[in-house]
Amino acid sequence: MTRFVLGRIVQSVLLLLGVSIVAFSIMLISPGGPTDVLIDGSALTAQDLAAAKAAHGLDRPLPVQYWNWLTRVMRGDFGNSFHTGQPVLEMIGEKLPATLVLNVIAMVIIYAVAIPVGVLSAVKQYSWFDYAITVVTFLGQAMPAFWLGLLLIYYVGLRIEGLPLSGMATYGIDFGDVSLRTWLLDRAKYLVLPLSVVILTGLAPITRFMRASMLDVIHQDYIRTARAKGLSEAQVIVKHGLRNAFIPIVTVFGITFSGLLSGSVVIERIFSWPGVGLLALDAILKRDYQIVMAFNLIGATMVVIGSFLADMLYLVIDPRIKY
Repeated sequence: MTRFVLGRIVQSVLLLLGVSIVAFSIMLISPGGPTDVLIDGSALTAQDLAAAKAAHGLDRPLPVQYWNWLTRVMRGDFGNSFHTGQPVLEMIGEKLPATLVLNVIAMVIIYAVAIPVGVLSAVKQYSWFDYAITVVTFLGQAMPAFWLGLLLIYYVGLRIEGLPLSGMATYGIDFGDVSLRTWLLDRAKYLVLPLSVVILTGLAPITRFMRASMLDVIHQDYIRTARAKGLSEAQVIVKHGLRNAFIPIVTVFGITFSGLLSGSVVIERIFSWPGVGLLALDAILKRDYQIVMAFNLIGATMVVIGSFLADMLYLVIDPRIKY
């Protein structure tokens, strides 16, 4: 176990190094890089441009620039934004709560609904309920998030008075200045549309994964043996089937976990949700590569952490797995 954990840590560090090298190189050598941000459309002389590049260390060889950036990152310093001058981590920290609120609530609801619905659909295979869930999940997987978001804005948001179409809170309604109930209701109404899109698009794949996994399990020999021993159907499904059916869901959880901090760029853009995803998109459009690099590294780190957590959860769910 210890050897496996240490090995995974080493692999994760090497993977993150590789991702950072590729992302850093692409950002600096791509057209419209940091140099264009520095001049910002101004008519600078060659001497002014050289001085600006030297001030930001952009006149040095690419390996030297990468090493300087990496050593700062290892100290927790992702640099400052080229446009605002604010520290990158400070800007991300300001937007992170909004992304966490949206994604954590959505993930809890998705798994709380998708797991029992997927299990019930598998147990009642070929019933009207199973057919209905199959149709709904296919539609959920076929609908792009941006298209569903625009539909909800047009058919729901514009027709229900008092339902906000963008933003996260009403100006002036701050925590401590109003009652807790008023504050929660104000935040909840801003969550309705973006949260609906995240849930509707996220329910479909998890439900189908759970259904397929449960169908594979309930046809195994040990399930038939459990029924032959006289156990009730509920005991057979919950005690003997559900635990083994969770293994593929754990893998999916490791993947979806990475979206907790990186956010949804499309959904946050459509609803002007002030999260990390919207910050990253604005940074890409403005070629603010310090923020983009931080966003790439945080996203890669969350993927690595999610994969590692999934491997650890395998031990809890399936004791047959040994490292």
